[in-house]
Order: sequence, then C-alpha cells, then structure tokens
Amino acid sequence: MRCARHLIQRVQSAEQEDTMSSPTPTPPPGPKSPVANQQTQTQQQAQAQQTGPNQQTEFDIGEEYGTARKNLPPAGIVAICIAVVLVIVAAYSLTHRAHALSSGSIDDVVPVAIPGQDMVMVAINVTVQNNSDKPSWIHTIQASLDAGGNKFSDDAVPAVDAQRYFQAFQDLKQHALPFLTTETRLNPGSKTSGTIVVSFPVTGDVFAARKSLSVTVAPYDEVPVVITKQLLLII
Repeated sequence: MRCARHLIQRVQSAEQEDTMSSPTPTPPPGPKSPVANQQTQTQQQAQAQQTGPNQQTEFDIGEEYGTARKNLPPAGIVAICIAVVLVIVAAYSLTHRAHALSSGSIDDVVPVAIPGQDMVMVAINVTVQNNSDKPSWIHTIQASLDAGGNKFSDDAVPAVDAQRYFQAFQDLKQHALPFLTTETRLNPGSKTSGTIVVSFPVTGDVFAARKSLSVTVAPYDEVPVVITKQLLLII
C-alpha cells in the first residue's frame, strides 16, 4: 500500500511540473476604440512636431513667373527690331503722306494805303489749277503777310464787300479779275483765276518792304494749296 501511494504522488508531482513549465498563451489583441485611435494619432503628431526639423519652404516668385532677363530676347536684338520698325514707319509716312491735289500762282498784287490809318488794302490776282480728275470746291481763302518782322493774316472778304472797296478806292481795281470766292468750282485739270481782297494793319512802306506774301486756298476734303511769292511789288 505504501508503495502504491508513493507511486501516485510521483505521478501527480510530474503532472504539476508539466503544467507549470508550459507557456501561458497570450490572448489576441482586440479592436481599439475610436477614442484610443484618436489619442494615438495625436501622440504621433506631437512626437513628429517635437522630433521633426523646423524648416520653412522657400518660394521665389521670380523663378515661378520668370524674369525679363530670362524671358526677353537680348537687348541688341530688341534694339535692332525697334530701329527697323521706326525706319519702316518713317518710309511709309514719307511715301503715303497727303499731297495737295491742286497748285497755283500769285499773278498780280495791288496795294492801297488807307489814308489816316496804318492799314493797307490789297487786291491779289490768284490762279488755281485742279490737278485731279475730280471737281472740287473752294472752302476757304486766306492771305498771309510777313513784313517788318511780324506776320499777319486775313480772310478774303466776300464779293459784296470787295465791290464796295473797289468803289471807294478806284486804284484797287485797276487789274481786277472776277472775284475768286469760297464755293468756287474747280473743274478737273483746269485753271481758275480770280481776284481776292484782303487788308493788313501795316503802313504802305512796311508792306512795300515785305518779306513775302502768301495765299492759301483750301478746297473741301483736300490738302490746302499754299502759294507764296517773295517781294511782289514795291510802291
């Protein structure tokens, strides 16, 4: 009996040793709660901010959009292009600028000094030729005087007033032609002659020593015709 009990005790002791020596199994981790996940992410971000380098990204807007030095051609090429454009524009202006379609001449000048006044009245015979193939009409007529270091101008008086001046000053009409007035028709390729009457605030001596006398005839929608004659008449 004693031997049987001793054998049973040895068997029980061996089973207890086997149980104590076997490793305890680790249960599998369960799913984390949303609160735990959020805390974990917050901790990771905090660690990244503490341990990560404190660096700023440099941004050069000049490199982003480019600079004139990088985008424009060399200054020499730009200067050459500008010079070529200016030459073309100047050549076009010279070859395409408006020219007078008519020409003319001053044929005769008769001045009369107004007694008691520093003024002369002048009858001027003018010829205008229409060089175009279309008729035109005179819009304005003006005379200019360069005398005594000064310049004066006056519009041609209307025909009614010019006729009264002829009656008052008989010498004024000694070489007079039919009046050349505004709205006179200039036929294509033809010449038209007539007399205009103007006045200037100078004495007879100053007018006699004049530098030049000019008549400007401006047809409608055309470049005006400027007719100039030097030292026309000495009285």
